[in-house]
Amino acid sequence: MGSMPELHVVIVGGGIAGLATAFALRHPNRRITVLERSRLLREVGALISLQPNASKIITKWKLDPFLESAEPQADQGFRIFDADGNLVRELPFQKGQFGAERMLYHRQDLQAALGTAAASEEAYGNPVDVRTGCQVASVDCDEGVVTLDSGDKIRGDLIIGADGIHSVVRTAVVGEKRNALPTGTSAYRMLIPTENLEGLSLPNQLLDPPGAQDNHDHGSRSKMPDEKLAEESSDSWVAPGSIEKLLEAYSDFPSWLHDIFRAAPDIGLWQLRDIDPLPRWVKGRTILIGDAAHAMLPTQGQGASQSIEDAEAVCAFLTNVQSRDEVGAALERVFAARYDRASLIQKFSREQAKPATDGVSKKVNLILLSL
Repeated sequence: MGSMPELHVVIVGGGIAGLATAFALRHPNRRITVLERSRLLREVGALISLQPNASKIITKWKLDPFLESAEPQADQGFRIFDADGNLVRELPFQKGQFGAERMLYHRQDLQAALGTAAASEEAYGNPVDVRTGCQVASVDCDEGVVTLDSGDKIRGDLIIGADGIHSVVRTAVVGEKRNALPTGTSAYRMLIPTENLEGLSLPNQLLDPPGAQDNHDHGSRSKMPDEKLAEESSDSWVAPGSIEKLLEAYSDFPSWLHDIFRAAPDIGLWQLRDIDPLPRWVKGRTILIGDAAHAMLPTQGQGASQSIEDAEAVCAFLTNVQSRDEVGAALERVFAARYDRASLIQKFSREQAKPATDGVSKKVNLILLSL
């Protein structure tokens, strides 16, 4: 067996999936370039979770020290309340059950920490070249050429499409545009500083799970059928929500919930969408990962964690690649190893979203997460 060849890996997308993959693939014989559309590396949204399956991989990569700057919190669990203010379900999370913690992050903080790790001079392998303001116009999957809207061409031995639910690379791989599908459900998301809740008369069981007393923020996610919304939702993470419309949608809930909503500095409204399982993730020397490959609803909390699993699989199957010509076969092995699992979690996430998405139930649910 010969030595590992020098490979240029081009990753389209500088979000959490792209940057995590860039870090995982660092090697003295690899040159890694990340192409990010935005001028700034700045994720939008509130909370994001890395489930125990991802936490174990993060530790294996020796990425934990870099993520300390993101100030992650181990989630103690979450509680679901109905319109009468009754606790209808409680799901505690215990490290011993899965061998690792379920960690919660602010999205922006996690992305910033991953960007620092990818470009670090201290980690193993060559630092990653992260280029912002790079809008991808097209991808030649077989030749490994990414063309930017500026006309510049970037050639790689391996192209990784980590460009999210509206992926340009996905269109090139699949051969047609696959739009994200609305589910008929939307979600309000917010982060509420603990200090904003001081002085409010709240049920003891609401925001005091064991071990959560020292947290700086509490996260809330509420999902409802679109016909219950008092305003129009969007599939964009950055779409603002109206506190007045939110209160109108939750008019049947107890007054203490309205007090909590009013304590939120900002409210986001997000139309929940996913994609059907794709016929393939690989074409030539190009592979899709993360939301570009298997965008899923947040109801299982596995979106980011499946991206981490994708990155680990790509890293594992590239280990024994001995020449540029072997890249395509290695990517097909990644697809074979990952497709069934990711597709099943997509299905589970859709099932978990019911009955709100099945057109039968008109219930509005509130989920409160500890952070």
